[in-house]
Amino acid sequence: MMILTTIKNMERLNKYLAHAGVGSRRHCDDMIAAGRVAVNGRPVRDLGAKVEAGQRVTVDGQPVRHERHVYWLVNKPRGYLSTNFDPARRPRVIDLVPYISQRVYTVGRLDEASEGLILLTNDGDLANQLMHPRFGVEKTYEVQVAGTPTPEDQRQLLKGVYLSDGHVKARHVKRLKTQGASTWLRIVLNEGKNREIRRMLARLGHKVLRLQRVAMGPVKIGALAAGKARRLTRLEVDELRALGKRPAKKGLSPS
Repeated sequence: MMILTTIKNMERLNKYLAHAGVGSRRHCDDMIAAGRVAVNGRPVRDLGAKVEAGQRVTVDGQPVRHERHVYWLVNKPRGYLSTNFDPARRPRVIDLVPYISQRVYTVGRLDEASEGLILLTNDGDLANQLMHPRFGVEKTYEVQVAGTPTPEDQRQLLKGVYLSDGHVKARHVKRLKTQGASTWLRIVLNEGKNREIRRMLARLGHKVLRLQRVAMGPVKIGALAAGKARRLTRLEVDELRALGKRPAKKGLSPS
């Protein structure tokens, strides 16, 4: 992909690609490490590589141009994948966005069985801010679990549990209602490990029956129907950018 954007002095390759709308910086690092990126025709695998004005940068040999940034919110139904490429051709979140000329990608992921709010953009810097743990951006979920979690279970979610990839905890937990033999909880996280809520609750003996993300920071899914998409407002984009300037918050008591 030839990137038709102006470089000011030397710039980190991953930052350069992110600014061009190729992906988040983390995703661009993965592509560099995989040998998919070339500078002046030579593959580059060094994650610290820099580029300068006049150099030709390609990704998978296909051209990309510097694009204006766009921001979309999708209400992901169950059964859709949070990836731009699936060899099995299963439904993808990106398929729910009306045709746009920009190359967008999801900000983080929701697993195939989960549903709700997911953002898509070509703004690599904002995507990095929203997903990097040091910014502590809150993600709010409404979760239906089997059984009735006790107050002690809620306190344990706040205190944290140990999973295979480390210690994880919720920032806030609130019991919403019971539904037959199940319970609905509102859980707020400011991390983003793979299937984190499902694994935390499984450790406490409660299977997740349904999981829906309803907010990311100040942006809420509202009345947007499942399978539908809308553009973020300028105010929403500005509020999301402001999150990168605030320190991460500590956990709260259960309610």
